[in-house]
Amino acid sequence: MTKTPTDPKKLDKRGLPAALKTAAKAALDKKAEDLRILDLRGTSAFTDYFVLMHGNSSRHNAALCDAVEEVLKKAKIRPLGIEGKLHGEWILMDYGSFIVHIFSRAARDYYAMEKLWADAPRAAW
Repeated sequence: MTKTPTDPKKLDKRGLPAALKTAAKAALDKKAEDLRILDLRGTSAFTDYFVLMHGNSSRHNAALCDAVEEVLKKAKIRPLGIEGKLHGEWILMDYGSFIVHIFSRAARDYYAMEKLWADAPRAAW
């Protein structure tokens, strides 16, 4: 089967940085939905990866944020900044080499990051 230009390349999970895999596992342990990782190394100058997910409520999104922050803090990795936690519709956690986006379902559909970065290789968890 040949890939069409609209089919993004699959990302090999084994080659991902350990901190990125740790963040993804922490989010999944808290029941993050539709977690995807986009490889932006060939596309973006500001980060290497996006971690995209959504939760079921603003409280769930805050819990996802707390879980990711806590597990990475134990590994001595701290975010450069966290935005949006108060409202919980779109929480952005900037770790420099990767950015975690935690959306409400409506915000994820509206901003359509997967479509915006359609050419980026991706991995679904």
